[in-house]
Amino acid sequence: MKLLSVKEIAGLEADGRQVTVKGWVRTKRAVKSAVFLEVNDGSRLSNLQCVFESPEGEMAEELAKAGTGASVAVEGILIPSPAAGQRFEVRASSCRVIGEAPADSYPLQKKAHSMEFLREIAHLRPRTNTFGAVARVRNRMAFAIHEFLQAKGFNYIHTPLITASDAEGAGAMFQVTTLDLDRLAKSGGSVDYSKDFFGKPAYLTVSGQLNVETYCQALSRVYTFGPTFRAENSNTSRHLSEFWMIEPEVAFAELSDNMELAEDFLKHLVRTALCDCAEDLAFFDERIQSGLIESLKAVLDKPFAHMTYTEAMAILEQSASAFEVKPYWGLDLQSEHEKFLCEKIAGGPLFLTDYPKEIKSFYMKQNADGKTVRAMDLLVPRFGEIIGGSEREERLDLLEKRILELGLNLDAYGWYLDLRRFGTTPHSGFGLGFERLMLYVTGMANIRDVIPFPRAPRLADF
Repeated sequence: MKLLSVKEIAGLEADGRQVTVKGWVRTKRAVKSAVFLEVNDGSRLSNLQCVFESPEGEMAEELAKAGTGASVAVEGILIPSPAAGQRFEVRASSCRVIGEAPADSYPLQKKAHSMEFLREIAHLRPRTNTFGAVARVRNRMAFAIHEFLQAKGFNYIHTPLITASDAEGAGAMFQVTTLDLDRLAKSGGSVDYSKDFFGKPAYLTVSGQLNVETYCQALSRVYTFGPTFRAENSNTSRHLSEFWMIEPEVAFAELSDNMELAEDFLKHLVRTALCDCAEDLAFFDERIQSGLIESLKAVLDKPFAHMTYTEAMAILEQSASAFEVKPYWGLDLQSEHEKFLCEKIAGGPLFLTDYPKEIKSFYMKQNADGKTVRAMDLLVPRFGEIIGGSEREERLDLLEKRILELGLNLDAYGWYLDLRRFGTTPHSGFGLGFERLMLYVTGMANIRDVIPFPRAPRLADF
């Protein structure tokens, strides 16, 4: 007999057919003449109710061991359910406990658990409704990213996780070394990187963008989707030290093309979540973020608004008293400013463009005014910035000058500058933080709860 998942069983007709259900017990309820097991294998949010009528002997002994968290195999027939709120149930004929979960030690008994507590048992939290739903949505969103970009002719490029250059120029990087640091510290000597594994300082990447640009200048439409790392000592609900980034890059594309792609991309992801993750999103709407579904549907209703940074700052300055951080031209916008602009002014998603060059990365194309760059951030209600990107600086002289202005090592970017020496083209791209997308589509409040095993300052467990 083919083993069917709970989700597959839910799609069958409740016509008395024989089924085998394998999963974990969510709840057990006993009445005078029957025992009810709610079983779930993680394939969907809803459980499958298995009813044991008047269990005796070995059956009763097995059911006694089938507490919350135990893994079981149940056989029976699928029938219409007389109970309200469910279409079918399994009239069980046998139950076998595969793995027990003693009530005195299994931490996920049927009661409310705080998010903080669940982070301490990240190896078990996927068995809860909330984190099972997060995992399923995360899976579908990852697939949807590839679906969208592949359908538009993009090539998936695997960029390195170990690098010798800082893509953001900010210096917040994790160093990778095979040197004996304890011995170096005791000796008091200087570090000889010629003896290190790579013969030079090496780091975990903060972005795959610079590397994927090289393939953009050969294959035209490319993207990378993988883990990136930031060694920022930031303990907030929106920052991680290890997270996943989607970074498309398009040759011969200007800023307007970049924004059009970003809008189509986000709408595709939201549409997919609403369609293919409906049950899980309904759960998030009810339990996590009221109004979530309506706010996501609103993203699809109309074209995104556009505004320059300078225009936005003039609006913010008129309402300066409404903010904790006073707005001024040259400020890197705070979340409160971003939410105000898209919620109160634009009434929906908003592209902000042409930021001051001093608050943006060295590779962004400079505008003729000498003060701003062709950057774009996409802001969305409830959240703020969700996508950031730019047209890249393809002019060799201006890019070299900007690297030197920021005190970066010109030689370290020699290979990157070669892309401007040989067949340079205008090109554009953006980055979407996958966990930030997950926060947006699920309504979860903390970024540590939308990645299986969060990495943050002082947190590298599991």
